[in-house]
Amino acid sequence: MAKKALLAGLGVQESVKNFVDDLVKKGELNDAEAARLLKDWMNRAEESARDLEQKVNERVNKTLGLMNLPSRDDITRLEKQIENLSKLLKETAMRK
Repeated sequence: MAKKALLAGLGVQESVKNFVDDLVKKGELNDAEAARLLKDWMNRAEESARDLEQKVNERVNKTLGLMNLPSRDDITRLEKQIENLSKLLKETAMRK
């Protein structure tokens, strides 16, 4: 999904650049205005992408929470418990 969004963003960026270049060629913008417009557009696009990513992450985390799936921390804790129990089992077996 992120790769597709990046590629789409690059396509949009190219379209915006072409549009701004056309405005410069027509004399409707000078080079400084064009550069400022492109920079502003890139800043807004980056901010929108960050906002979208945050919203997607929040939604995914909420959905996973509703599904009652174990978290990464839960799994790590269980792995440590299994490791400790395995050691205890080996120690107990060696005593016999």
